[in-house]
Amino acid sequence: MTFETRRLELDGVDTVIKVIGKGPAVLALHGAATIEGHEWARGLADRFRVYLPFHPGFGESGPAPHICGMQDLIVHNLSIITALGLDRPHLVGHSMGGWMAAEIAAVAGERFARLVLNAPAGLNDPDHRGADPSKIAPQELPQYLAHRTEVAARYFPGGTLAPPPEQFIAAREKESNALRNIQKSHGMGHPNLRRWLRRIPNETLIFWGSKDRVAPSGQAELWAREIPNARIHIVPDVGHLAMQEDPACVRAIGDFLAG
Repeated sequence: MTFETRRLELDGVDTVIKVIGKGPAVLALHGAATIEGHEWARGLADRFRVYLPFHPGFGESGPAPHICGMQDLIVHNLSIITALGLDRPHLVGHSMGGWMAAEIAAVAGERFARLVLNAPAGLNDPDHRGADPSKIAPQELPQYLAHRTEVAARYFPGGTLAPPPEQFIAAREKESNALRNIQKSHGMGHPNLRRWLRRIPNETLIFWGSKDRVAPSGQAELWAREIPNARIHIVPDVGHLAMQEDPACVRAIGDFLAG
């Protein structure tokens, strides 16, 4: 299967969405960078039609300097499902995309089927502090993103799946600017997020790698405690990029979505 490219103009934002597969719809939200790409979605494409939007200012989507907080991304993604005519798609979010998905479900969970939060950001619990990627030397990032460092290293300059260094650097600068806009209101999270989680009506999977150094898997209990219909799946010996380290992770998420 090959990825299709859809382009939407949403409130002045040139929004690019990669699409693959056939079956029930899945809206999948990436994290605070697009380093690892979207090839993982091939593992769902035999059972689902997966929609992978680039957030405004990330990847192939155009800039959106008006964005000043996560609320703008909530509205943006709800506009995406309306524009695409999706009827109760499943919702999957990784890292910052997990935080995004949780807020979307807290506000409009009835518009979605099942929810997967894969190592979600946002709670910032003082007893479960993770690493701050902005304070990690670039050459050390792969060992934070994956338990098997060589898996993450493929996406960085010199790696087999990396673009030329100048393209890699330009992409990171562009996405760093977009991320700063999202963080303007409350940083990487919201002080009331934990209170909102109880509003999520969806059957939810909290999915985490046991060796995650960016967002420790001990946070899973915090999320599951607040979301009424949540279960936890911890995968041993994988890190933050769990779906890239072990294809079985993608299959497990697909099994949950399939019910």
